[in-house]
Amino acid sequence: MTDADSIRHVPHASPTSAEARRALMQNPGFGKVFSDHMVTFTWNAEKGWHDGEVKARAPFAIDPAAAVLHYAQEIFEGMKAYRTKDGIVLFRPEENARRMAQSAERMAMPPVPEDMFIDAVETLVRTDADWVPEGDGSLYLRPFIFASEAFLGVRPALQYIFCVIASPVGAYFKGGYKAVTVWVSDDYTRAAPGGTGAAKCGGNYAASLIAQAEANRNDCDQVVFLDAAEHRWVEELGGMNVCFVMDDGRLVTPPLGGTILPGITRASVLLLAREAGLRIEERPYSFEEWKADAESGKLREAFACGTAAVVAGIGEVRFNGGSFTIGNSGDGPVTGRLRDALVGIQRGTAEDRHGWVHRVE
Repeated sequence: MTDADSIRHVPHASPTSAEARRALMQNPGFGKVFSDHMVTFTWNAEKGWHDGEVKARAPFAIDPAAAVLHYAQEIFEGMKAYRTKDGIVLFRPEENARRMAQSAERMAMPPVPEDMFIDAVETLVRTDADWVPEGDGSLYLRPFIFASEAFLGVRPALQYIFCVIASPVGAYFKGGYKAVTVWVSDDYTRAAPGGTGAAKCGGNYAASLIAQAEANRNDCDQVVFLDAAEHRWVEELGGMNVCFVMDDGRLVTPPLGGTILPGITRASVLLLAREAGLRIEERPYSFEEWKADAESGKLREAFACGTAAVVAGIGEVRFNGGSFTIGNSGDGPVTGRLRDALVGIQRGTAEDRHGWVHRVE
């Protein structure tokens, strides 16, 4: 466990000047520009998590035999800090902390206590508050844990590093939100029952990159993965969950169950949708149904949701042998309302009835 006093502040010898920072934040893209500092803790069996520091962002010096380089013991989270009229806020950070603990358990790694996780994130945001953009931008936060022990035996490592870094990002879609085009993969699956699909580990993303490259070759923004057993049921996109809006007021989404990442944006959108009067069905939804429902008009909208893009309408679906469109191939009214409702809460322009917004004091 930890408190604010347990994170030692190591002065930065040469922080970025205000002028240079403004220039970097003019067009930061996503994950290309980084703030000045990072927070780190180390873990071993004797001391647990200890030696918390906020210090200048710098490369790690790790041994070539570090377990993460050989057995991929690594997990991460993705979250954002927003600048609002009332100050800087986080969105449901306790959910990120809980999901990271669940990922750690699956990957045989030591969990980070919730208060330590939130304290580390808050400390970095306070330290690098000048890096939180105005307007539509946000400060993307990347907490992660990796195995640092130098050992080539196949077992859980005995040493780890927990770190939080930050990257100012602009609006995900330049020029406003747009519907995305997706590619349904025939050849690759993201996860199988009993695997690591519900954990936010780097290996899941590494395995998805070849399918994402295939999507890019077909001029698609994202890849859609089907289940591993029957290769029939829609599961999730490469980095986002997926939802389907029907003509009778139902919102259908694939169920969690070990192969799908339990998205925090997903959970938030489902609650907002239920409050808006939609009937939520978390059930298997096949690719055949998707195609037939789109062609008949029964399916009015589909959207992907995640931390980076928040909520993005799906306009066209491509696959080996053809393609089909959804609704008007644009951003549907339900998709737009749900996105506006969620973004309004995150940015402090709409009432937060659920206590999701966490102010950084």
